[in-house]
Amino acid sequence: MTKDLKERDAMICRACGNQERASEGYPCVGCGTFVCIICTFRGVTMCTKCTEAGAAAPPAKFVSQRIDWPEH
Repeated sequence: MTKDLKERDAMICRACGNQERASEGYPCVGCGTFVCIICTFRGVTMCTKCTEAGAAAPPAKFVSQRIDWPEH
């Protein structure tokens, strides 16, 4: 008594075009579309459209924090 599941948990990677599981990827840092885990391992963080448009990832904000060491 097996059921044929019609559901698919797959998305097209906007960087390489491969179809991967939706849970195995990250959003593009520019627009939020799906980038697969393989592209992420290769260092790709933006989709093709954002890369062509020259959209840069926002720079990380440096926050200086005071370290409170105990007095001995």
